[in-house]
Amino acid sequence: MKKNTLKGNLILLLTAVIWGISFVSQRVGMEYIKPNTFNGLRTILGAIVLVPFIIFRDKTLKSKKSDKKLLITGGAVCGVLLCLASTIQTWGMVYTTSGKSGFITAMYMIFVPIIGLFIGKKLRALTVLGIAVGVAGMYLLSIHGGDLSLNKGDLLTLICAVIFAFHILVIDRLSGDVDGVKLACLQFFVAGSINLILMFLFEKPDWSMIRVCTVPILYSGIMSCGTAYTLQIIGQQYTEPTPASIIMSLESVFAALAGWILLNEAMTPAEILGCVLMFAAIVVVQLPKKEKN
Repeated sequence: MKKNTLKGNLILLLTAVIWGISFVSQRVGMEYIKPNTFNGLRTILGAIVLVPFIIFRDKTLKSKKSDKKLLITGGAVCGVLLCLASTIQTWGMVYTTSGKSGFITAMYMIFVPIIGLFIGKKLRALTVLGIAVGVAGMYLLSIHGGDLSLNKGDLLTLICAVIFAFHILVIDRLSGDVDGVKLACLQFFVAGSINLILMFLFEKPDWSMIRVCTVPILYSGIMSCGTAYTLQIIGQQYTEPTPASIIMSLESVFAALAGWILLNEAMTPAEILGCVLMFAAIVVVQLPKKEKN
């Protein structure tokens, strides 16, 4: 494995860890405030956290030169996709279980290579095997024998997974040409602004309840948005989109582990096996190609 590829994989693995723990903060936060309120506040906070870092870095260090038009356009597209995916996912969870939502959302690991085939990206046999193992692991982790029938919420979540796949591919396209931190900051401002508009249109924000869930909002804003989504953009500079999507789908594994450690949620043998299969999928897709003589 190339050094830069390993670097990208480790960055994306850290991203998955942060996102996994964020499921705990989101679960707690949603007990007090509505989806657009929570998503709007955390994404705007993620953008605000990055602004001083960008200013300091531009004054003291050399940042990656970016095409301003491409950066603004890319930030707007990524922001809209991020807002759509997170909002539709939240709507879907109203009509389906959290387990099925987690399983269906992680199907972006399938949609990324399928969409990639239409834009000229090749697919190795080992990658196909890794996807199959990953899907099996996600099934055991999220559903393990539960209801497989599709309802309105499941279909909404499936749309969310497709949008997340496009989000990953757009970042793959932009990561080599624009500054990753600035791209992350712009996408948060766009996503947060849209969510806050939806908050005032369709929700009645209760500021006392917002104060109650300050800690979940701070973690989701600073760590899940400001840190993890930025790491995603940086990590994808060194890793192909399909392996990247499988690594990032480990967020469900770390979410289960975080629930077990922080919320004392029991893990069944099937869920433990699911975690093992997910990690096995990561190993499979990272196996090196055979060199031709």
